[in-house]
Amino acid sequence: MTSPDRTQGYNQALLDMATLSLAELARTAEHKAGKRTPAQESHFLCTWMADSLKEKRFSRLVMEDLKEWIQQGRTLGAGADLKGLLERIVCQYGRAMAEPVQLGAKLAALLAELEEAGWLVFTDVEVDAKLRLQGQGQSSLVISSREYGEHIEGGELVKPLTLYVRGDEPRLASAAFGQGLLLSQGNKKTTLVKHHKAYRLMPDNAQSALALLAKAND
Repeated sequence: MTSPDRTQGYNQALLDMATLSLAELARTAEHKAGKRTPAQESHFLCTWMADSLKEKRFSRLVMEDLKEWIQQGRTLGAGADLKGLLERIVCQYGRAMAEPVQLGAKLAALLAELEEAGWLVFTDVEVDAKLRLQGQGQSSLVISSREYGEHIEGGELVKPLTLYVRGDEPRLASAAFGQGLLLSQGNKKTTLVKHHKAYRLMPDNAQSALALLAKAND
């Protein structure tokens, strides 16, 4: 089980790593005669991350993230868009960590926004075994009635809560970002609702791994 200190530490470690990496990219660009191409930026960041890993420049909490991004940079080059990824992390995590309060109220606003957009939203069904939601292919979001009723007190999220979602993931990510919520990556293996992915929302936005990120300019 992940400790509270570790989950709180991951968010800050990730934000620190992304912020410092972008700062180094900008600092070294000042000494370049011309503007770097996307491929050159990706190569620089890939090399910077590899060196950071060897020198243990950043917290061990982001070690696996760095390994994955280094591999992507080496395989995809500019297509990895490492700069864009880091910018999204700084933007989204900076916002979510600035005011990680009233997450229950923010979740309610997220549900209202998606329902207004035509999603089917259910918070009155107990989810304690495998369920199959009947529908016409509409986007849908389900939260167990027990969790929604017991894990939120006075607008504050006091216990982890699972959202079961079938729909446009970028739309979900954008809506979560707009409310300052960090959702875990979607997981098909742990879901209890057929054809839905399971996403976790944690008290204080304290995720222990990279959250679902909105697209740039969302």
